[in-house]
Amino acid sequence: MHRRHRDRPTRATAVAALRAVAGGAMALVAAAGMTGCAHPVVVDAAPYAADPDCARVMIAMPEVVGGLERVPTTSQATDAWGEDYTLVMRCGVEPPGPSTDECLAVESGDLTVDWLIVDEGDAWRTTTFGRSPAVELLVPKERAQDAIGDVLAEVSRAAAKAPANGLECR
Repeated sequence: MHRRHRDRPTRATAVAALRAVAGGAMALVAAAGMTGCAHPVVVDAAPYAADPDCARVMIAMPEVVGGLERVPTTSQATDAWGEDYTLVMRCGVEPPGPSTDECLAVESGDLTVDWLIVDEGDAWRTTTFGRSPAVELLVPKERAQDAIGDVLAEVSRAAAKAPANGLECR
């Protein structure tokens, strides 16, 4: 004769409990999927994205840049802001050496970060100068045709988390 213990669930109650838990988990997954409607911005990781200094840079990046909310990206050490004419940032790009490109010293509070600026037609490619690893920010001209310095000032404090390597614009 088989005896049941009062404190042990029967097979039927165990199966019912598992179904309830699974159903709840499916509802959570469905709810999460509905709230995350934004598709990630496809961004290739920079060659030195795994540099530990990039982690410090990424943690310090602001949630809003140029009035645009942060949107998800597909790669390590990358960020993006805005859904149309998206600002795209990558940490871990090759630090530039001496250059004839335009260099802008951007003040952000009590620090200054130098940025090389290259006109790429429909966007500005900006790269920190004198920092290793370097940070690159691609700014569509529709976003900052005349105010590139303002956008750079918003990310410069975070970009300054990458150590200086001795090079300066001046």
